Amino acid sequence: MTGQKTLILEMTPLEAAHLSDVVGQFAQLLTASAPTTDPAVARLVPDAYADDPEGAAEFRRLTQSSLLERRGEDAARVLSSLAPLRSADPTAIEPVELPLPPDTAAAWMRCLAALRLVLAERLGIRGEDDGDPDDPRFGVYEWLGYRLDGLVQALDT
Repeated sequence: MTGQKTLILEMTPLEAAHLSDVVGQFAQLLTASAPTTDPAVARLVPDAYADDPEGAAEFRRLTQSSLLERRGEDAARVLSSLAPLRSADPTAIEPVELPLPPDTAAAWMRCLAALRLVLAERLGIRGEDDGDPDDPRFGVYEWLGYRLDGLVQALDT
């Protein structure tokens, strides 16, 4: 981010409702009783040392909890910022302006990126050519990418 500015995000109430649902599911996944056994959660905490399994396991043990906690805080911030749109008429097709201060915009970017990692794991996406366009989850994956790209571009100007 080049400057500390409030970003104005335009989103329809319907989009906000869908995103709230997905982010809520993500938050629940992060608080599951055994997150390390879920490959999607494990993808959120990558190995630090590819050539040292013992070192990677130790690093993961020391950092996983705080990293997943921060991801949960990001999800909570996204849900909080979506609250005004969730109370709007979900059938409204006109976008509503949603101000995102710099720290909230950063939480949005981290949360959307993490959501894409989870979905990529669930969909078996490892490269650009992977993914089944007929799978409705792939549409969500693409939409999150579209939203993430828009945030990055807006904050980079």
